[in-house]
Amino acid sequence: MALILNIETATTMCSVSLAKDGILLALKEQNGSYAHSENLTLFIEDICARSNTKLIDIDAVSVSKGPGSYTGLRIGVSTAKGLCYSLNKPLIAINTLRQMALSISKNFKSDIPFFNTLNVPILFCPMLDARRMEVYCAIYDELNNEVIPTAAEIIDEHSFAEILKNNTVVFFGDGASKCKNSLATNKNALFINDVFPSAKNMITLSEKAFINKQFEDVAYFEPFYLKDFMIIKKVQK
Repeated sequence: MALILNIETATTMCSVSLAKDGILLALKEQNGSYAHSENLTLFIEDICARSNTKLIDIDAVSVSKGPGSYTGLRIGVSTAKGLCYSLNKPLIAINTLRQMALSISKNFKSDIPFFNTLNVPILFCPMLDARRMEVYCAIYDELNNEVIPTAAEIIDEHSFAEILKNNTVVFFGDGASKCKNSLATNKNALFINDVFPSAKNMITLSEKAFINKQFEDVAYFEPFYLKDFMIIKKVQK
């Protein structure tokens, strides 16, 4: 049982939550731009003030490790590591796609009764935009077990064909909308809009990791970029 600060910056969503024993105490988040370097520390200060908590009192820092934006991940992880160094607290890393899948799977039957009428297993595929027709994705079952590991995939009409034969797959995340035209022809492909990574969805996973002492080496931990960072040089005219 622990007091954990959760940090999510893998996409345009800058999100921070504070949870005690797996229960949300405070949440501050903003979506729409990569202003994480300006907002993150202010968000942390805000939730500590609202929950009457001092940073020295937290038991661990949890950070969304990716995949996602190179810059966003770098800011979140460097902030989390800095806090862990200065406060002498353990670092927990949470897969961004896993926490997105958990946010849908734990409530899908109550939130969307239609799912109760399906006669095939239901799987969950969070997708994050990786530019052009490529996405970062993975597939999880109803219990948040990994069925297909995290990968960068170029999506076309043949993608996920085998797994869609005998399963309903729910696609969501900011990468899912651009794949809808390619995948929606399959009757077993379903789409949910407006699903983003959030620090509130990290709470269950970070609490479990703390109990199991699944901590990272603060000195050597790096974000899960999945792809090498590429710098594109401007053409000199």
